[in-house]
Amino acid sequence: MSTSEIKKTKRSCKIISQECIGKDIYSMWLNAGEIAKNAVPGQFVSLYSRDGSKLLPRPISLCEIDKEEEKLRLVYRVTGRGTGTEEFSGLHAGVPIETLGPLGNGFPLDAVKGKKVNKEFEAYGDVYVATEDGSAGTKGNVMDAIRENGLEADAIFACGPAPMLRAIKAYALEKGIPCWISMEERMACGVGACLACVCKSKDVDSHSHVHNKRVCKDGPVFLSTEVEL
Repeated sequence: MSTSEIKKTKRSCKIISQECIGKDIYSMWLNAGEIAKNAVPGQFVSLYSRDGSKLLPRPISLCEIDKEEEKLRLVYRVTGRGTGTEEFSGLHAGVPIETLGPLGNGFPLDAVKGKKVNKEFEAYGDVYVATEDGSAGTKGNVMDAIRENGLEADAIFACGPAPMLRAIKAYALEKGIPCWISMEERMACGVGACLACVCKSKDVDSHSHVHNKRVCKDGPVFLSTEVEL
């Protein structure tokens, strides 16, 4: 069963805590009940504005999942004045937010059996950093860090801008490594009905009957060979 077939729930989730962790960047913990219990890395939730004039929810990726305490951590950027994200950034602990989730397909955790994923990366494995200006780690991009450190893998999970995903996909094909990528597109409904977030796919989609896949429903995580970048 794909993760998009997991029962999604709409419920009022109270904010546990919220803090600003960078310029216009916020970290929010939600008491999310069964949404947290059903969630897997790579999925997202849709948050609804308290402003009735904003009908469409805002999709936000899951940063951290605590199934035992039924909590979710969301890290998001405020995208402008009068936006839903600006509204969310002004809310405090105890305030409820209507939340729909978990949504979309996440990363296939059976591809990395025996290894813990999520949480703080350094707690579970070696971390290699790349920065374009060389201020930390390898000077360059993620592919430069892979080559400089001679890194090998049984599977690759990646998210980020399209040029980076394109390079990682090519590397994975060259090395014969299965690779899953998380796609980013502007979303409207978040449940696959409006076709606003389609990406080009290798095969014909059974829903739209063209070479498209819905990022919100069929993704956001795809096997890299399923989609064109």
